[in-house]
Amino acid sequence: MRGVLLGCLVLGCATSEPSTGERALFEALSPPELPSPPSDVSNAFADDPRAAAFGQRLFFSTAFSGELLDGDNDGSEHATGRRGDTHTVACASCHVAEHGFSDTRSLHAQVSLGAGWGLRRAPSLLDVGQSRLLTWSGRRDSLQGQIFGPLESEVEMNTSRLYVAERAFSLFRGEYEALFGAMPPLDDPERFPPLGERETGCRRLDAMSHCISPMRGGPRDGSSFDGMTSEDRELVNRVVINLGKAIGAYERRLSCGPGRFDAWMHGEPAAMSEREIEGAQLFVGRGGCIDCHRGPFFSDERFHNVGLRPEVVAAVFVDNGDRGAAQGLSERALDPLRIEGTFSDGNDGRAEIEIDASLEGAFRTPRLRCVAERPSFMHTGQLRTLDEVVAFHARGGDPAGYPGRNELSRLDLDVDERAAIVAFLGTLTGPGPAPELLRPPP
Repeated sequence: MRGVLLGCLVLGCATSEPSTGERALFEALSPPELPSPPSDVSNAFADDPRAAAFGQRLFFSTAFSGELLDGDNDGSEHATGRRGDTHTVACASCHVAEHGFSDTRSLHAQVSLGAGWGLRRAPSLLDVGQSRLLTWSGRRDSLQGQIFGPLESEVEMNTSRLYVAERAFSLFRGEYEALFGAMPPLDDPERFPPLGERETGCRRLDAMSHCISPMRGGPRDGSSFDGMTSEDRELVNRVVINLGKAIGAYERRLSCGPGRFDAWMHGEPAAMSEREIEGAQLFVGRGGCIDCHRGPFFSDERFHNVGLRPEVVAAVFVDNGDRGAAQGLSERALDPLRIEGTFSDGNDGRAEIEIDASLEGAFRTPRLRCVAERPSFMHTGQLRTLDEVVAFHARGGDPAGYPGRNELSRLDLDVDERAAIVAFLGTLTGPGPAPELLRPPP
């Protein structure tokens, strides 16, 4: 048995000695070293330090974003500017580096305010390189493909891939070509219609943050490609995919790191309190948390329906009827940017998942390292504390009001036991990424 796995015996605490099965589960949660992100065959630049440095610059850049649309963009600390402003939203706007790459900026710290209000909480990016299917619904299957979502969303960056490619040509051509080779002549107006920051994305939203006035170069790039040859469209896609590969290389370096639970596992009996040890035992035992939150990063990386009835978030709206993975994985299967497509450097079979009724209303299991630092929880952000999250799971979720079928069952956990699980989750906080990764590179 490694370290002081039975730290209770040393400390004389009241919790019982873990069983052989518990020991094995603890060891699976805390190996001697946390694994690095697995190799990514879809991105030949995934572990290239030059690509990571370029991606870090892009991650913090506001150069690609279009016009802010929602009136809540009022110039306050909770917005990125005022309605009508352009070039104010970056990846870092909703993944705040110094706060675990979660959104602590937007009002109420639930869902994000970009050009408009999003419908799902921006997940933390710590250890995102461990995931194969991305976003809450599995809509994207690679980090380089994922960036198309926020770029083309009317409520996030409100821009288009043609505009992004043209901006990259004018602002980052040298860095791009040093990595990926010559860019296409994106300054040729005969081949690539020039777009301004007020000619891209969407001009107006409805009450549910849907675009009702798309512009040339609007959402999903239907009109921005008008008049272009299929070859030139592919060149534009290739440029944006390569930008995504650089951003992905940077994001793979973002990790929570080991916490006090790991120190306890590896020989420091005083690293955890009696209550935290009890919480760990409940986590892998009667609490049932281990059923979905397993492995070194506390996630099975699958999709589950936990029976969450949507409530008002950000004092803005209720997002009823979110089908989750049933819709996201279906859309992924039709996406030309998917890992099986021509823009991927390889396919490791990560997206081979059967789409069936069990995915209706199901969402990806979040990783739990550094979870105690997040400002809100669940895909809607409607639960504000870990106490609420554990209590929600203990009562077996909500009886109705969501798509699909709830997988949870009621648990026999009293108030003190729920508090012990919350205390244990606090021991999963690590040092986070290196300080130089938390700001734009010089």
